[in-house]
Amino acid sequence: MELEMAADELKSVLNRLRRAQGQIAGIIKMIEDGRDCEDVITQLAAVSRALDRAGFAIIATGLQHCMAEGERAAGDRDLMRARLEKLFLSLA
Repeated sequence: MELEMAADELKSVLNRLRRAQGQIAGIIKMIEDGRDCEDVITQLAAVSRALDRAGFAIIATGLQHCMAEGERAAGDRDLMRARLEKLFLSLA
């Protein structure tokens, strides 16, 4: 399954990933500076949510494309459904 996203969808996902990248750099600095464990965990949870949201946006786009291609044979739909389900569960 190729990643086909509209420019606005792609921009949103990339923004989330860039934000997560910045948060990860911040977490590394916090650990190096010996910051409080609770603060580090809070930031780890925030970056995890950002990554999950980016992943869910990509999967949702995949679902949207699959639905738009409603002319697929039943076997193709079942295979695509299984692949998307596996991707979705990998983020759960």
